Amino acid sequence: MHRTASSQRSDHGKWTLSSSDDEAEKCVNPSTSSSSSSVIRDESLPRYPCSDARKASQKRKLNPLKFKEAAHNKDVSPAKKLKSDKDDSGWCMSSSDEESKPLGKVKVKKEEQGPQETLQTASLKKTSSQRQTAQTHEKYKTPSDSRDAWDVLQTGEPFRFYLTKVNGIKPKYNAGALHIKDILSPLFGTLESSVQFNYCIDIPWLVKQYPEEYRKKPLLIIHGEKRESKARLHEAAHPYENVRLCQAKLDIAFGTHHTKMMLLLYKEGLRVVIHTSNLIHDDWHQKTQGIWLSPLYPRIAEGASISAGESATHFRADLMAYLASYNSPSLKEWMDIIKQHDLSETRVYLVGSTPGRYQGNDKEKWGHLRLRKILRENTSPIPGGENWPLIGQFSSIGSMGADNTKWLYSEFRESLRTLGTGVKPVGKTDPPLLLIYPSVDNVRTSLEGYPAGGSFPYSIQTAQKQPWLHSYFHRWKAETSGRSRAMPHIKTYTRVSPDSQELAWFLVTSANLSKAAWGSFEKKGTQMFIRSYELGVLFLPSAFGIDTGLYSVKRNIYSANEDCKNAFPVPFDLPLEHYGGKDRPWVWNIPYVNAPDTNGNIWCPK
Repeated sequence: MHRTASSQRSDHGKWTLSSSDDEAEKCVNPSTSSSSSSVIRDESLPRYPCSDARKASQKRKLNPLKFKEAAHNKDVSPAKKLKSDKDDSGWCMSSSDEESKPLGKVKVKKEEQGPQETLQTASLKKTSSQRQTAQTHEKYKTPSDSRDAWDVLQTGEPFRFYLTKVNGIKPKYNAGALHIKDILSPLFGTLESSVQFNYCIDIPWLVKQYPEEYRKKPLLIIHGEKRESKARLHEAAHPYENVRLCQAKLDIAFGTHHTKMMLLLYKEGLRVVIHTSNLIHDDWHQKTQGIWLSPLYPRIAEGASISAGESATHFRADLMAYLASYNSPSLKEWMDIIKQHDLSETRVYLVGSTPGRYQGNDKEKWGHLRLRKILRENTSPIPGGENWPLIGQFSSIGSMGADNTKWLYSEFRESLRTLGTGVKPVGKTDPPLLLIYPSVDNVRTSLEGYPAGGSFPYSIQTAQKQPWLHSYFHRWKAETSGRSRAMPHIKTYTRVSPDSQELAWFLVTSANLSKAAWGSFEKKGTQMFIRSYELGVLFLPSAFGIDTGLYSVKRNIYSANEDCKNAFPVPFDLPLEHYGGKDRPWVWNIPYVNAPDTNGNIWCPK
C-alpha cells in the first residue's frame, strides 16, 4: 500500500518524496535477519544528547547498509516510479541522475570497470589508504612537539583564525590547523580551571581531550539540555567530581544553546576560544570547523585602572554583557575573573545572540542588528561596494517564509550589506546573496560519506516550504586547502568584491541561517525577537591597521608568500560554484539508496 507522495517544483526541478512501504524495504540491511535489521536498538544511540539528524548518523555508522546489496534488488524504487517521463531534471530526492553516477571517479581511476568490480577495487584501495593514513597522520592526531604548536600559532597571525585538523587528508593541509587537544595543551598555558559552552556534549570524550594532568581541574559546562536529555548529561558527568553543569535558560520554544566557547584560566593568564565545533568526536575528526583563539591575556597589575584592560573593539565589555545574560552565579565568578585580566590586545568584535525580546537601545545588542550596528559604526562605504556580493555559509537552515521578502532580504541582508552610514542604494545596485550549503553529492563523496549529513539537519518538511531559497545555493568547494571532502560545519559570513580579490569583513560564528539564531522583527520593527544563544567574532580590516579598509583574499591559506597582514585566509574557494541543474541541497530525513557513498553505503535515516 502506498501513502501519498509530496512534491514541490523549484528552479532546480522537482522534488519527489516517497514514504511508501516499498521504499522502506530498501532501507533494510539484507545481510541481517528481518527481526534485527528493521529495528535499531537503543545501544546505537549516542551517549550524549544531540539532534535527531546526528542520532540517525550514529545509527548508520553502527549499522551501515551496503549499496551492493540494495543494488541487487531488481524492484524499481517507488521514488523512481513517481518520476514523470517528462521530468528530465527531476529532483527525485532518493534517485537523481547525478546521484546515480558511480564513485569510480572518486575512488577508482579505471572508469571502465563494472559496478561490482569498482566497489571491490574502491574497498581495497580504501583499506590500503586507511593503513597508510594511520601511519602518516599519527603525529597529527594529538599535539605535536613544542615547535609544531607554536608554529601553528604563528601561521594564524595576525588574525588568530584557524581551521580544525582533519584526519585523512595530506599532512600539509593540517599544517596550520588545530585539534582540541592542541588548544588544551600545556604548551598554551598551565591550566587551572575552564568553562566549556556548547550545544552537543560528550562528557567522557571531552575529559579525555584534556591532558592527563588537567583532567581533575575544575570544569564548568554550560548547556541547554532539558528533561530526559538533561538527565543523561548529568548521568554522564556523575563519575567526574571536578565537572559542574550549568543549564542555560531556554524559556522560548525552539531555542537552543548553540554557543561554542571555551574560557581557559591559566596560571599565566586567561584565554578565550570561540569556535564552531560540538564537543564530540565527529566534529573534530573529519569536518572543517573554524576557531578564533585569543591572545594569552595577562593579569592586570595591582592598582591599575580596570578600564586599562579594555580593547578598542570593546571586547571585554561585550563578553561580560553576554555572560551576564545567563544570570548564573557560576558565570558571575568568571565575570570577576575576566575583570582581573587585560584584554586590550583583542582586535575582533563580539557578535552574540541571547534569547529574549528587545526594544529601544537593547534592540541592537544582539543578533543581526548587533552586526549591523558594528558595521555601521566601524566601516566606511566602498566605491562601487553596493554591488559586492554577500556570502553566507552554514550547516543548518531554518524556516525563511514564503519568499525572500519575509526575512532573508527585508532583515538579514539589510544588516549584512551595511557599510558605514552612507545612504542605502536601491534597485539594480542590490548586492547578490550567495549561500554555501553542501549538495547531496558533496555529502555522498565526503570522507565520512552519507553519515556526514547528520551534521546538516535541514529537514524535508522545511525544505518543501521554501524551494525558492535553493536558487541561492552554491556547492561546498575547498580544493586549495585540501578540504573539499571534509564537510563544513563552520559558519561564516562575509562580503567579497565581484572579482573575488578583496573582502570588506569576515565573521565566524555558531549562528546558522535562521531567525531563531539571528533574530527577527516584531511589532512593526520596534522589537527584536531571538530564540537561541549564539556567539561569533567579526574581523574588520580597520581593527588590524589595514589602511585600505579591505582585506585581500588569501587564496591558498597555507601559502607563506602572500602578505599576511592584508590577506585573510578564506576557508572556501572563490569564486563560488553555483548548484548545477541536477544538484539539490542535502536533506537529512529522506533516503538516498541509488548510489553508494565513499564507504559503499546507502542512507536510510530511519
